[in-house]
Amino acid sequence: MKKWVIALSGIVISLTLAGCGSKAVATTKGGDVTESAYYSSMKTTSSGKQILQQMILNKVLEKDYGDKVKKSEVTKQYDEYKSQYGSSFSSVLSQSGMTASQLKTEIRSNLLLKEAVKANTKITDADLQKQFKSYQPKVEVAQILVSKKSKAEDIIDQLNDNKKDPKKLQSTFTSLAKKNSTDTATKNNGGKLPKFDNTDTSLDSGFKKAAFKLNNNEYTAEPVKTQYGYHVILMLDNPGKGKWQDHKAELKSQIINNDLNDSTKLHSVVSKVLKNGDVQIKDSDLKNILSDYISSSSSASK
Repeated sequence: MKKWVIALSGIVISLTLAGCGSKAVATTKGGDVTESAYYSSMKTTSSGKQILQQMILNKVLEKDYGDKVKKSEVTKQYDEYKSQYGSSFSSVLSQSGMTASQLKTEIRSNLLLKEAVKANTKITDADLQKQFKSYQPKVEVAQILVSKKSKAEDIIDQLNDNKKDPKKLQSTFTSLAKKNSTDTATKNNGGKLPKFDNTDTSLDSGFKKAAFKLNNNEYTAEPVKTQYGYHVILMLDNPGKGKWQDHKAELKSQIINNDLNDSTKLHSVVSKVLKNGDVQIKDSDLKNILSDYISSSSSASK
């Protein structure tokens, strides 16, 4: 299952660090907990500092790249998460300590950060050609999963009897999947999996490697072993790689996504964004809060 991605600190940013004030955030028999007391307490904790870092970054990102991230993009990604988890979506959100609104906020934060990485990354043709070596356009496969190698070999033998007739082959595969596959999520639709490419992280690497070698209507001649058991894979749609020039947009997107997962690259981009954001820390106790990204002198209170 995909993890909720959070741009900088890895924490939910719904908490607002209020300015010093006497308004009560809670009342008790023993007295009130005021905004100022709460703020003073929170700013000394690592989580409080991380929240402030994230809030500062979000403000700068919104200023620089807010017009590049449409609400429809956030909604689309949110709906993809919702579809992925189905009926368990609400419980997954709850377990993550998030609400739907907070998730949308996090999605927007990451889309803004992606725009920042894109703006600060120069991609050459050499970079595109290098990425093309591992590139694979989305393919569609069907699979039959069983617990024993001998069972998988028996299924392959049955497929061999029909391999010269694509329609009969697919019909036989569908029937065998429904009858034999232990993957309850796919067996009833003939073992079909959602389309995937080289960036997919949900499938076993050995499974993907075996699948990408197949042409349309080809199946694995030997069982593919993973932690789940033994797979027989049938290729339903493999569009082929073609030339790297045909996939420039996809290759650029993959390079940007790789950079988003590169802590060194990400740190460099965040530093540039914050330096250009004219950040001024007004609370002397927090003057070094961005020292990992920009010099303390540039963020100190004037």
